[in-house]
Amino acid sequence: MPHSHRVVIAVFPDVDLLDVTGPAEVFALANRETAGRAGYRVRLAGPAAGEVRTSAGVRLLADLAFGEVGGHVDTLLVPGAVDMTGDGPVARIDADVVAWVKDTAAHARRVASVCVGAHVLAAAGLLDGKTATTHWSTAAQLAAEHPAVTVDPDPIFVRTDRGRLWTGAGISACLDLALALVAEDLGEDVALAVARQLVMYLKRQGGQSQFSVPLSRPASARRDIDELRLWIADHLYGDLSAEVLAARMCLSERHFARVFKQETGVSPAAYVEAARVEVARRLLETTDGPLDQVAAAAGLGSVETLHRAFRRQLATTPAAYRRRFRTRNS
Repeated sequence: MPHSHRVVIAVFPDVDLLDVTGPAEVFALANRETAGRAGYRVRLAGPAAGEVRTSAGVRLLADLAFGEVGGHVDTLLVPGAVDMTGDGPVARIDADVVAWVKDTAAHARRVASVCVGAHVLAAAGLLDGKTATTHWSTAAQLAAEHPAVTVDPDPIFVRTDRGRLWTGAGISACLDLALALVAEDLGEDVALAVARQLVMYLKRQGGQSQFSVPLSRPASARRDIDELRLWIADHLYGDLSAEVLAARMCLSERHFARVFKQETGVSPAAYVEAARVEVARRLLETTDGPLDQVAAAAGLGSVETLHRAFRRQLATTPAAYRRRFRTRNS
């Protein structure tokens, strides 16, 4: 008889659709690739059995009400939902969902969150004293609201508590997380077969840092500022002082600095440094070049400047960042 993996996925109003269907598809393909030997049985549980409207407007059907889930749960999977505000997405926390997750986690073999579902785990007290990740856009919210949690916004997923707790990054990273769960349960050969069916890599290269600084900040109300941001990205090795940038915009340096911060939320110097650090991060992740070469290629000039920028932007050193990346992808 195949081993049974009872997977319960929480669903609730405005839940992100892919957070639910992505992992469910991975587990279904694992069953198919093993001719049913994987033994995954996926059930959706919601505040009530029946119809649940997702953030995409597509309706799901919860198989069970929260109160009907019962005792044994092999894997509890907690997706998330967000509310859009003028300052960007804010993770939604529903007290009833949090209470149910806290109770159910106590008798689940493994608990995993997808995307902003990490906020639910944190609210349930499951992440205190542990490292966790979430979608990059709400990582600051998670860190601010739960200081007992060490929030790392870069990894695609984080495994902690001897494999009992998993947190995954945003949206499509639910597939990476689910593949990792399958690899832990059934081995990498099965997970690789599933990844091939999904036409994706078993282990994605890079972290959430692969998303560029220009794209990680909302578009401004001024096209000339957006054009300048793209120009900065193409000229990181050159002189990007406030004086040079102001002259390019045909503005006084003082007025330019005020307009730029109003439109982007950061000073020109901080923006340029963040863009250069992003390039340095990518080089540290993908090459073995010495730090002086990384600093020069990123437009940071010297190793000393590289260190100072990493301390300000990431609260770590370039060498420590490279070691962490290599370890995570070894």
